[in-house]
Amino acid sequence: MLYITLIYSIKHVLPCNMTDTGIKDITPHIVAAVFALLFLIERLYPLRTRTRTFISRLPVNLALTVAVFVMGSYAVTGTSAWLLEWTQVARFGLLGWASVPTWPGFAAGFLLLDMTFYWWHRANHEAPLLWRFHNVHHIDPDLDVTTSFRFHFVEILYSTAFRAAQVLVIGVSPLTFFVYQTVFTCGTALHHSNLRLPVGAERLLNIFIVTPRMHGIHHSAVRAETNSNYSVVFRWWDALFGTLNLAVPQGAVTIGVPAYLGADDNRLWRVIAMPFTVQRAYWTRPDGGESLSRPGPAGASDPDIIQE
Repeated sequence: MLYITLIYSIKHVLPCNMTDTGIKDITPHIVAAVFALLFLIERLYPLRTRTRTFISRLPVNLALTVAVFVMGSYAVTGTSAWLLEWTQVARFGLLGWASVPTWPGFAAGFLLLDMTFYWWHRANHEAPLLWRFHNVHHIDPDLDVTTSFRFHFVEILYSTAFRAAQVLVIGVSPLTFFVYQTVFTCGTALHHSNLRLPVGAERLLNIFIVTPRMHGIHHSAVRAETNSNYSVVFRWWDALFGTLNLAVPQGAVTIGVPAYLGADDNRLWRVIAMPFTVQRAYWTRPDGGESLSRPGPAGASDPDIIQE
């Protein structure tokens, strides 16, 4: 049932005119298969211990995920597909103006899409209005693959303007955009998963990409840790812009936002209404204490961290 829901949703997200190759037709199956595989194996090799029953979170996360894909199909992807066609005809955007050849343009476009997503993600944390909606993603009290696309549908709606700006300013080709979307979606599922990879293998992967331990720190209830590790595909952007934090073992991470860790805070209608209500002091725990820091960083010898 989960697989069928994902296939149906993703097929409606991907525009029919993105590429003339057969990749378009198999991508929904690739994404859904990656999601389903992670859904299964993270239960066999969990990275973090759950704090809530899985069944209490699953309906909320799936409902928000379906809403995300539906909103994405009509707003984000529809707008992006139209602009992609126009920019290619008009040779609009940085890559078009510079007449960059096809494959160098593909590589440059892919990197620019990923770098700008780093800044968009960071803006959703630093701008109070945007954080109201992005917080819906962070108040999930556990982190696993079902958290991957758990966003407020309004965040997806206003992100249309950002995606339009990406297409117009960068001037990426439809193929570049399409391939990036596929990698972006699969990468999002991977780094949100609760999959315990061998730490040596994860350290190797994390030289290049965002991994579960790295992104787990981003979902920490400690404010300084949440405001780190914003990268989506390549982890280089955090290193380049000074927001990389790998020195926290997963056993020390409490997932969520302190002010919204109550059992009732994760009910569907409360989650949907939350951005429109008076906001709590996000980083103050229910007992009045503040989760602003931890006593000290873990040493690089800790066997559960990926910082070398």
